[in-house]
Order: sequence, then C-alpha cells, then structure tokens
Amino acid sequence: MSNNKIYWRGTEELTKDPEFVKSSEKEFSEELPIEQFLGKNDLDATNTSRRDFLKFMGFGITAATLAACEAPVVKSLPYVVKPNEVMPGIANYYTSTYFDGYDFASVMVKTREGRPIHIEGNKNATLTRGGVSARVNSSVLSLYNTKRYQAPMMNGVASDWAAVDGAVSTVLNGVKANGGNVRILSSTIISPSSEKFAEMGDWLGSAHSVAEDVEGQVSAETTFNHVTYDAVSASGIRSAHSKTHGKEVIPHYHFEKAKSVVSVGADFLVNWINPLSNASGYGKMRNPGTGMSRHFQFETTLSVTGSSADVRGAIKPSEQGVVTGMIYNEVARLAGAASAGTMSLASDDNGIASKVTEAAKSLWAN
Repeated sequence: MSNNKIYWRGTEELTKDPEFVKSSEKEFSEELPIEQFLGKNDLDATNTSRRDFLKFMGFGITAATLAACEAPVVKSLPYVVKPNEVMPGIANYYTSTYFDGYDFASVMVKTREGRPIHIEGNKNATLTRGGVSARVNSSVLSLYNTKRYQAPMMNGVASDWAAVDGAVSTVLNGVKANGGNVRILSSTIISPSSEKFAEMGDWLGSAHSVAEDVEGQVSAETTFNHVTYDAVSASGIRSAHSKTHGKEVIPHYHFEKAKSVVSVGADFLVNWINPLSNASGYGKMRNPGTGMSRHFQFETTLSVTGSSADVRGAIKPSEQGVVTGMIYNEVARLAGAASAGTMSLASDDNGIASKVTEAAKSLWAN
C-alpha cells in the first residue's frame, strides 16, 4: 500500500467533474491560431520571417496571460428599490458573535451588498479583546460552500420545512396522547433568546401535558427535557472545579497577571478554554518591556503553546497525572505541607524530574 498523500486542487478534481477534466488536459483554454499570424499553411516547407516570428510570440505571451486570468462572466442588475443601508461599492460593518460549540469570539463582520466577505475581531470586546483565530476568520467561507446542505434533511433525504414540521408535530401529538418523555438534543446554546425558546417556548407547551381519563384520573403524563452535548466536552473541567471550588463552572484565566505559568497537556493558546482571551493576556506578560512571565509546558506532541514555552518537557499521555502529582508534591515540600503520596516516573530519559523541580520553584516564588 502506498503511503503517498493525494492532494486535490478543489472539489471539481476530487469528483472528476467533466469540465474540469477537459480543461486540465490543455495548457491553454483555447488553441493559438498559428496559421493566421504566420500566414503559412505548409510550415515544414517554408521559412518564417523575423517579423512573423515576433508577431506570433507577442500573441502567444498575451494569450497565455489572458488564459490564466479568465473569470466567469457575472451579469449584475441594479436595484429596482435600493435598501437605505446598502450602497454599492461601500462596505457595511456589523457586530456579531461567533460560536460553534467550541470557538467563541466577538467579531466585526464586513459586508458588501448584504453579503459577508470578511471577519475581524471586535476590539471593544472585554473577553476576547479583539482577537480572532484562523478558524473564526475563515468561517465566512462556509457561507459560500456549495457542498453545504441546501434544505433540511429527514431520514437522510432532502426535505422541506413544512414536511419536517409536520412530521415532528405528528410525533409530539402521539407522545401527548399516550404519555411519554420528550428530549431535545443540541449543542451548548449561549444565546439567551434561543435558550429561552428551547426551554420555555412552543416545544415545552406542546410536549408537557397531563392526560386524564373519563373519571378525572391521571392516565399519562408527558415530560420534557432539553439535553446539551458538545463534541469537545468541558464536563471534566466543570466536575473538577465543582470539587475544588464548590462551583460547577468553566474558569477564566487572567494570564496577563501571571508571572509563572505551568501547563500539563493544555494547548491554551490555540485549543483550550477561550484561547483568544488566553493568547491576548499571555502576550502582555511575555513582553520584555513590561515583564516576562515564566512558562513551563509538559505535553506529548509539540503544540503552538509548547513551542512558546521557556521550558518544555516531553511526556507520555499516561504520565500526565503523575507529572501533575510531582508538581504538587514539590510545591507542598517548599510550603512545608503534606504531599499527595509518592509520585515518580518509571523512567526519566527527558529529565522531567529536574524540570518539575524548576517549575515548582517558579510557582512558589510567585
């Protein structure tokens, strides 16, 4: 089996679109009319003058340039009644929030004639401080992806909203009549209006009911619950903080105030708990003019955060808990407190123990 990777220039090449295959077989989009410029039908038996040769070369270079710059013809029609907020050629900006269940950012959206074309950070945002990641910045491209769903899907088949609403209503009415449980599964919702609709809107009104028989006795009761599930879950962090701080929350870290940072497996500049805010605060304390924080990173694969660390220790995923315990014990020793038991690595080829000691001293000093 070959290990060579295959790269496609676009979905047209992947799906082997006939037009793409036809155009890829030719160097230029159209044939060069050699006979017209050379004026010779029998090229093998004639000579080409210098003037004809220069004319042909000039045309060839021009044709090649034009062939590389060809673009589809777009026919635009002017507004019959132009919206007041739209001025052709002049961009409008709108503040918005981007959230896909993982990445979050307060953004400014640049639009032209009502179409979003660029995303940049909102510098007035107190949480993200005007930062955007590559994923947030490029998310505008998904709006123009021809492969995205053009209609709602039902049982794997394209449908329409009227049919979907009718099917859902039929099922809900059946549950109400017979009694049962209704569950709505979604990713985390941060919009207050959307959350209110999900919890208290028509879903609850149509699903939560009590059915009574002819004697007035409760025969069936329908209950409703909204369940949230994220592909990248933060439930472990919430459970940990519930045990350590008494609140089941996701923390927000002020890296701009930290003089010593120790991370075990957390790529906090790119992929861990609000990386935009983390990166902004981290950058302020990594400025030689205002004071340099000390950064220790213990991780398995090299991450963006690890590449920015002052001291990096390469560990196995199975060693993360042990290294965390070693850091705790070393800080406890410096503080004169009890340790969490004996913690040590089976082998220490990368000098992790000495790096743990250095990290603990930095933490205790700050």
